[in-house]
Amino acid sequence: MKEILNRLIQHERISKNEAKTVLVNISEGKYNNSQIASFLTVYMMRSISVEELDGFREALLDLCLPIDLSDFETIDLCGTGGDGKDTFNISTLASFVTAGAGVKVAKHGNYGVSSNCGSSNVLEYLGVKFSNQQSVLQNAIDKAGICFLHAPLFHPAMKNVGPIRRELGVKTFFNMLGPMVNPSFPKHQLVGVFNLELARMYSYLYQNTDKNFAILHDLAGYDEISLTGQTKIISNKENRMFSPDEIGVSMLNQQEIKGGKTIEESAAIFRKILNGEGNSAQNNVVCANAGLAISIVKNTSHQEGFELAKRSLQDKRALDSFKTLIALSN
Repeated sequence: MKEILNRLIQHERISKNEAKTVLVNISEGKYNNSQIASFLTVYMMRSISVEELDGFREALLDLCLPIDLSDFETIDLCGTGGDGKDTFNISTLASFVTAGAGVKVAKHGNYGVSSNCGSSNVLEYLGVKFSNQQSVLQNAIDKAGICFLHAPLFHPAMKNVGPIRRELGVKTFFNMLGPMVNPSFPKHQLVGVFNLELARMYSYLYQNTDKNFAILHDLAGYDEISLTGQTKIISNKENRMFSPDEIGVSMLNQQEIKGGKTIEESAAIFRKILNGEGNSAQNNVVCANAGLAISIVKNTSHQEGFELAKRSLQDKRALDSFKTLIALSN
């Protein structure tokens, strides 16, 4: 590690294989906490290369506990986090709305590191029990239309990194990796990223896979569609700018999509929206993201996906999906 750190501090890049080896060595406990923290810090101070990101991704996928959900045609809605916007749990809510619209969701998520409340925090608080048992997850996706893959249960190799990430409390390159290492290898993916450079890197890496994907970055700095302005969308079919008027909704201001300051407050907002008591700004931003996910799997327009998402929320099918997941997980 000493040699790698010296090279990185001198602004050198490391190769894909070297990046992969470092992550494998971290998983095997070969480095101390100070070395790991220093390694993470380097990438907060300079951009990561495509080769480095690819090496890290490959290591995590090789080391993960894989889950076979190939009987279902699934999508993952997952953002990198790290955008510093502290919105409510938009992509997690959008996942249930997507499931309520009849699209199977294999949602990968974790506790918040750089935000108050990640998807795992809110779902655990609301009563979802996490599992890595194949039969449990298959049953959930079959009956609830969604299963939740709590990242630490599938990436035991990263147990040495988790406490350091929490102590640092800021985004690291692991934020960039989260959406890329879903252990069920879903065929479809909607990924939100925190900057345009990362969006381009993701698209480069995903073009070399058989994934049906859309990568988005909201130009106001969000890792999801915020409806506060335009969003860049890069997919395996197109490269375009999205505006709220495309789906017939007005632009929001950033205050309208703020999240809670605590897990309790975030959970209250989450429950309120699923119960059909959210305001139009909250409902629209959730359905805009769910609508894009639905359109990816159903090969339809974003507008049609948005309408299906609204019906899922209004008819309480998203809520049914959520309640069923809680019941099955317990």
